[in-house]
Amino acid sequence: MTLTVTSPVPPVLDRARILMTPVQRDAVARLSPDIRLAAEYHLGWCEADGRPVVGDGGKCIRPALALLSAEAVGADPTLSLPGGAAVELIHNFSLVHDDVIDCDRERRHRPTVWVVFGIGPAIVVGEALHALAHQLLLEVPGTQGVAASQALAGATSQMIAGQAADMAFETAAEVSVARCLEMEAAKTGAILACASSIGAILAGASDVAVAALHDFGLHLGKSFQAVDDLLGIWGDPSRTGKPVAGDLRRHKQTLPVVAALASAGERRAELSGLLATLELSETQLERTVELLEVCGGRSVAIAEAGRHLDAALACLDGAGLEPAAVAELTDLANYVTEREV
Repeated sequence: MTLTVTSPVPPVLDRARILMTPVQRDAVARLSPDIRLAAEYHLGWCEADGRPVVGDGGKCIRPALALLSAEAVGADPTLSLPGGAAVELIHNFSLVHDDVIDCDRERRHRPTVWVVFGIGPAIVVGEALHALAHQLLLEVPGTQGVAASQALAGATSQMIAGQAADMAFETAAEVSVARCLEMEAAKTGAILACASSIGAILAGASDVAVAALHDFGLHLGKSFQAVDDLLGIWGDPSRTGKPVAGDLRRHKQTLPVVAALASAGERRAELSGLLATLELSETQLERTVELLEVCGGRSVAIAEAGRHLDAALACLDGAGLEPAAVAELTDLANYVTEREV
């Protein structure tokens, strides 16, 4: 696997945006005015003063997965719309809170919600998006909406547990590679697993089909997170919208860091000392990045991303899914894991 953007933008992203955005906008319009303004600002729909913004508001990956999961079981894709919108609302709830936790001042090349509106309002906005997601699903007639809400609640609980572990790692004396991978599966894999199966759940698909799509999303999430860890250290700020080596500045124990420490040998003392430095100078930061690569942290993360991408695609075989949707899921998986570092 190479970390370069070689795949064209999958058409399903535009298709999902066209179908899902009105559902999301109608849902967010229910919020009280103060909460609504900050939510719409975060989603990229307006400026802080409410002036509309012309833009797409994000890549729409999770709604696209939800859409394709309905099509994969031969269902009308419109059945997936509450699910795709709900998962995207949960994703954005987590982003708003993550920015507060990490003290990130910029997202998507704009000041974050807490910077513009304050920490308290940012927390409330996240809570509102969380509640709104389940309202959408519980309004779906029949039992499928309840089943989808239960699936999303479970995935959200895992995501929160993963976030808590990620925070705990920042002050942990030592983190194993296995524990790091377990954290990342919960933090990122669970929500992508839900996005990849929620359309099938809303369509009332078989347990076999739902499980195959869920496992596809779980492995895709693990691959996605490994790439995200690479971007957090080696990513181009003009593309990521975040500072150079931002994860190192925040002392985050991501996969490249944990893997490098596990195999650093005689360099471990130097690497550990640098990682423990409260505020790294630019020279120290450059040396830390160099050591992470020399000690194998980068190569381990690349290998992990490739392994889970292969596993994700293997989950789509033999589950009786619609070939056209499988082809689109494959294209989307390749696209989201080929982000340039």
